[in-house]
Amino acid sequence: MLPKKLLDGIRSGECVLFLGAGVHAGPPEGSGYEYADADRPLLVRELVQRLAEDCDFQRAFPQADHPDEYPLNLARVSLFADTPKGGGRKNLVDSLRTHLQQGKRPSRALRALAQMPFKVIVTTNFDTLVDTALAEAGKKPVRLWYDPSPNHPTEDMTDEPTEESPVLYKIHGDFDKPESIVITDEDYITFVQRMGDSDRFHPVPLTVREKMRKWPTLFVGYSLRDYNLRLLFRTLRWRIDEARFPLSFSVDRGPDPLIQQVWENERQYVLFVVSELWKFVPHVQEDVLGKKMPNPLPVAPP
Repeated sequence: MLPKKLLDGIRSGECVLFLGAGVHAGPPEGSGYEYADADRPLLVRELVQRLAEDCDFQRAFPQADHPDEYPLNLARVSLFADTPKGGGRKNLVDSLRTHLQQGKRPSRALRALAQMPFKVIVTTNFDTLVDTALAEAGKKPVRLWYDPSPNHPTEDMTDEPTEESPVLYKIHGDFDKPESIVITDEDYITFVQRMGDSDRFHPVPLTVREKMRKWPTLFVGYSLRDYNLRLLFRTLRWRIDEARFPLSFSVDRGPDPLIQQVWENERQYVLFVVSELWKFVPHVQEDVLGKKMPNPLPVAPP
């Protein structure tokens, strides 16, 4: 049984959809759905291994000499890849684009989310699969992305977002603007510093922040065990009265018991929707749109 407040918010379009890398996860066996490995972006564990190979991280930091670097950490490997010895920024972004976007297709789950009446969509993903899914749903999103420069006023919408023309904000950057991508330790530090900027230069557009203060937020494709996500969540709430901030919902098939105790039971920041992605999305689509999520994916035209 899904929370009524969440479903009501989605139906009315007054719910912020916040998408993470896990939205590209493949369906579990026996689900009845398909998402071929070749079609999906790599998830974090796979991605960090491939990036380490691309920048020759293991040769620069042999495990025998640098045991603290293992298991591999995405922000650390990316930081090395961003240096001249690791190939530099262009090679890093090219590697990310190869593993996360080239030849990839949005899943049925992402397509279903794109059909729902969300007016504000935020994502930490760099790829354009959500853009593709929205276009296939007949929508024309206003695309905005993080600008790491502290001297440029933040771009925003001039009109209210609508179901047909939602705002799509890439909070950690977009491949179309390589300089905007937040991936290394240094990128994250700069990003967090920017979160204290004045309204005119705040990295998150005012439209997005205002909606997050008024509407519930639905996190899909994340685990709140991820420190970076919790940090992002808290920085978005800086200088805002907690009593006025609406409840958020996080879809997680197995919430961390400690995080759930603190964030749900004690601080009441988030209500966990304990569900697998490929069960949650079809359920919501049938409830909100009145139709079942079909499968398999249609064959792409030659």
